[in-house]
Amino acid sequence: MSFPLRTFLGRFIANFLILSGLIILGYTYVPLLAGEFWYFLKSIKKQEYSLTAKNGVKQSVFAKYLTKDTIRMDPIGREFGIVIEKLNVNAPIVRNVSVVDEKAYNAALEKGVAHAIGSSFPGDRGNVYLFAHSAVGLFRFGKYAQTFNLLRKLENGDKVHVFFGNRDFTYEVINKEVIKGWDTRPLTRKTVDPILTLQTCDPPGTTFNRLVVTSKLVSVN
Repeated sequence: MSFPLRTFLGRFIANFLILSGLIILGYTYVPLLAGEFWYFLKSIKKQEYSLTAKNGVKQSVFAKYLTKDTIRMDPIGREFGIVIEKLNVNAPIVRNVSVVDEKAYNAALEKGVAHAIGSSFPGDRGNVYLFAHSAVGLFRFGKYAQTFNLLRKLENGDKVHVFFGNRDFTYEVINKEVIKGWDTRPLTRKTVDPILTLQTCDPPGTTFNRLVVTSKLVSVN
């Protein structure tokens, strides 16, 4: 093998590995970066997403990135669904999903946000426990893989709407914490007041920790 050919092959392999790495990084983090960019842009424009806007602009890719007008949100899961206006989260909820059967909950999470089996339902006293992916792959886990990617943006006082039986149960965030992946306290804790717990992976796309957001019920319409 001549020296020029050896040099060419070495450069080709090095460039191929670099390009492959960039493609993998892009596949992994583009959805997360896109969400961050949208949230930053929305904050700069002071754009609102609203369930109550009568004359708001209908949601579209154009409206999401270009207009400054209020975006009207129409719940897609009035029988059981979740809307977080601040994060543009609008997803159906799959009820009574196992939290230990990986095959079962992955199948459910392809259809929306999962309601943990054994936890309360809106209208009951106790803990309504919902969990969803914050995956970072472009096509991983289906349509709702990035539903909770921006959950960490929620702060105390922010509102979360859970629709159940065509009624709007509105919760107000009161706590946000990061716990170890094996810690089941947020799911098993006892409470006499109606609360909502939202859980996802932290950091997104990993199983090291869980981000847990707790909210209290403030109104029912």
